[in-house]
Amino acid sequence: MKTSCWQALDIELDHWNASGRKIGLWLRDDDAIAPSPALNRLSNLADRFAAPILLAVIPLLAEPALAGELRGMPLLRPCQHGASHRNHAPAGSKKSEFGAERTAADVGTDIAQGRQRLHDLLGDEVLPIFVPPWNRIAQRHAARLEALGFAGLSCFRGYRHGPGGGPRLLNTDVDIMDWHGGRIGRSATEVLGDLVALLAQGRQGAAGDIELGLLLHHRDHDETAWSFLAGILAATSAHPAIRLIDPAGLVRPPGRDRQGISDPR
Repeated sequence: MKTSCWQALDIELDHWNASGRKIGLWLRDDDAIAPSPALNRLSNLADRFAAPILLAVIPLLAEPALAGELRGMPLLRPCQHGASHRNHAPAGSKKSEFGAERTAADVGTDIAQGRQRLHDLLGDEVLPIFVPPWNRIAQRHAARLEALGFAGLSCFRGYRHGPGGGPRLLNTDVDIMDWHGGRIGRSATEVLGDLVALLAQGRQGAAGDIELGLLLHHRDHDETAWSFLAGILAATSAHPAIRLIDPAGLVRPPGRDRQGISDPR
C-alpha cells in the first residue's frame, strides 16, 4: 500500500493528466570523478527506467578511467562541473568557485582549461551545459559562458541571469539530499512535499507544459536517497503526465542546428 506522501504525488499527477498538460522531468547528478559502485548503481537505475541523467563531471579532478566506464553507461550524459571544484570565496561567505570576487580573466582561464580537459577525456559526448559547483556563479561570469562554448547553465531554483544575460537556464528544482543535516538523503515525505507543492504551483500558474529538474549526488547517496530515487522513477516513468527528458535535448550545441535533437518543449 502506498503511503500518503506517494498518494499525494499520484493525485497531483492525475490532475496534470486530466488537464492534458505534461511535466518534463529531467535529472542531474553532480561531482562525478571516477568509476565507483555508486556510479554503477546510478547507471543501473537509469537503464532500468530508461531515464537519461545529466552527469556533471569535475574536469580537473576526473580520472582517466572514467572515460572507459562511461562508454558502457550510455544514459549518463556528461557535462562540465566547474573546473576543480575549489572554493575561492572569502572566509565567511558561501562557497563558490566562480564568485564576483574573481576576475573575468581568471574565471575564463579556469573554465576553458576544464572544458579542454573534459573534451580530451570524453570527446564529443560532453554536452555544452555548465554546472557551477555549489550551484553558484556570479551573474557577470555567467554572461560570458556562451562565448566560452556553453549553450546551457544549470544551477538551482531561484538563480537568475543579470543584465548581461547568458545561456539558457536549466535550473534544477528539488534536491534529494540534506546537506545541513549530515549529508544524508532527505525523507520521502519531505522531498515529495516539495515536489508536489512545486507541481501544484506550476499547474495553477501559466498554461502549458513545464520542465522540472531533480538534483542527485551519487557519491553522497545513502540508502534513503537511493530508495527515494528508485521510488520516484518507478512512480513517474509510467505515468502519462510525465515525460522523461533526455538532457541532450535541453540545449542546441553552438553552431549546430537542432535536427536530430528532441525538442524538450
